[in-house]
Amino acid sequence: MYAIEVNSLTKKFGDFKAVDNISFQVEEGEIFGFLGPNGAGKSTTMMILTTLLKPTSGYALVGGHNVVSEAKKVRKKIGYVQQEISVDEFLTGRENLYLHARINQVPNNQISSRIDEVIELVELTEKQDKATLTYSGGMRKRLDIANGLLSRPSVLFLDEPTVGLDIQTRRKIWEYIRKIRQDFGMTIFVTTHYMEEADNLCDRIGIIDFGKIQIIDKPKAMKSAIGNEIITFSLVDGKANQDTLINQISKIEFVKEVKNKQDLIKVLSTKSNEVIPKIFQESMNLGINISSLSLKQPTLDDVFISYTGHELRDETENQKYSRRKEFNLNRRRGL
Repeated sequence: MYAIEVNSLTKKFGDFKAVDNISFQVEEGEIFGFLGPNGAGKSTTMMILTTLLKPTSGYALVGGHNVVSEAKKVRKKIGYVQQEISVDEFLTGRENLYLHARINQVPNNQISSRIDEVIELVELTEKQDKATLTYSGGMRKRLDIANGLLSRPSVLFLDEPTVGLDIQTRRKIWEYIRKIRQDFGMTIFVTTHYMEEADNLCDRIGIIDFGKIQIIDKPKAMKSAIGNEIITFSLVDGKANQDTLINQISKIEFVKEVKNKQDLIKVLSTKSNEVIPKIFQESMNLGINISSLSLKQPTLDDVFISYTGHELRDETENQKYSRRKEFNLNRRRGL
């Protein structure tokens, strides 16, 4: 049985499709990353999986239970840490955890031991009796994650867990997430728009853009699929023959793809040591001079561009509906 199973899931806000007919599975014990820009459908999908929104069509199972018809059973199996930090600044760290333990119906005789357990995991033992008003942003996020662990969920959902944090704090949060998986053996579903985070943290990644899943695979496999190496170069002159050069390069053995963007030519190759000399030879044959050339290994940025045709954006112009407004409206309607 999969920890999460999604089939033909769609969510509309009016005429706008925030999630567009997506299907995927998450294995038990896996750290699964949902990568995409703001407005791509990541958080909407997570809100459906955590029973906070109802899908327009399709279905999703978490822990073997339907998120709509068996919502209460799903909630007993999951922990959810939202993007916005939700700690009460006027309570101490321990008081915050106690409050969440009561809300999540942790048995009274287990509350103290569970608080001790999670507060040690996120390394806040020495600060537990201090008001969270005095905590840094990273400490508050760690406390938020600890709150999500109190019920000992089978599946932990983390929505943009490191957004707004500096790189050192982000890396520390990654360590905690890995330790959670190691110590508790739980499945972790992470949404993020940080390429480095997805690459370093996740066992597998699903790239979502404009509500559609573009690809799901292991980070290493994704990067290998587009070519082991990326050769980038620009031309001094001879742009009249540029299209001819690109056509000739595309015929070279070990070349997988050639792209031209703003007069910067990018060659995806599996054996650059053989391809680069032939690029120079072809340019000389056409009387074209190369001004600069660089070689690098592909990154998830390159993968994202390869599958979506554009760089990771911060916002989408088509996001006309507020997920929070829709959620609040549905609550009032009892949906």
